[in-house]
Amino acid sequence: MDFRTELTPSPSSEDLDAILKPLTEYNEAEVGPPDRIPLAILIRDEEDKVIGGLSGYTSWGWLFTQLLFVPTRLRGQGMAAGLLDQAEAEARRRGCNGAWIDTFNPHALRAYQNQGYEVFGELPAFVGDRTRTFLKKAL
Repeated sequence: MDFRTELTPSPSSEDLDAILKPLTEYNEAEVGPPDRIPLAILIRDEEDKVIGGLSGYTSWGWLFTQLLFVPTRLRGQGMAAGLLDQAEAEARRRGCNGAWIDTFNPHALRAYQNQGYEVFGELPAFVGDRTRTFLKKAL
């Protein structure tokens, strides 16, 4: 069997699909369908413009928060906790029993721990001297 490898900084969507499709089929055969459903909670200003929020998805019984941003003027008012509470409630409604998130921001780390998330892994010196921390929470 002849093959070659190619390093590229700009794979086409077809190239990525050629990797994703068989991987998805393999995983589904091993553990079942992911039932991946997007989840977003938006923060809107007085002009109805999105200025922050939470974005993630639920899959295989887990909530994964990919992005969480609170504008500076709204920090320290429990906004992040409120976003996480809403996301977790929706995840429970969808049948999830766990949540995970990661960060390399020490302020976010404390906020997540205050919400009941516990550390399950770290990558020291991920960016400069900052550690990337992986957290989970039972729902």
